[in-house]
Amino acid sequence: MKIYFSGSIRGGRQDAEIYKQLIDDLKQYGTVLTEHIGFDSIDHSKTDRQIHDEDMDWLRESDIVIAEVTTPSLGVGYEIGRAIEMGKRVVCLYREAGRKTVSAMINGSPGVECFKYSGFSEAQEIFLQIFNDKSGGRGQSEVDLRG
Repeated sequence: MKIYFSGSIRGGRQDAEIYKQLIDDLKQYGTVLTEHIGFDSIDHSKTDRQIHDEDMDWLRESDIVIAEVTTPSLGVGYEIGRAIEMGKRVVCLYREAGRKTVSAMINGSPGVECFKYSGFSEAQEIFLQIFNDKSGGRGQSEVDLRG
């Protein structure tokens, strides 16, 4: 299983530690093609075009897209839209952050499964659920695992 993990990079460095935890946990289910999302520092040596093309290659290669969408990002939204066009399974995770809410274009999309979580252990439960779902799990499935 090849996993494309997506999260805000330029505007989401405050979430780098949770991205790293999520990526480390996802490795038990397959190869995470975009491990760098969880790195502490960003590689500034590539042009925007190089980043785009490399990410699109990884997206095409992936079997599933896992996006952490708590911090809004045009890039993550773009990746989600392209993944849907490619017929990929797209799973979004988000934490409630004050008055911020997930975009209706993401949460309302029939091609995206959205899961609310409040901490790493809940995210692990969500991963267990989605990777053990043999049906492919298409459709809207907002789940609050807190009960």
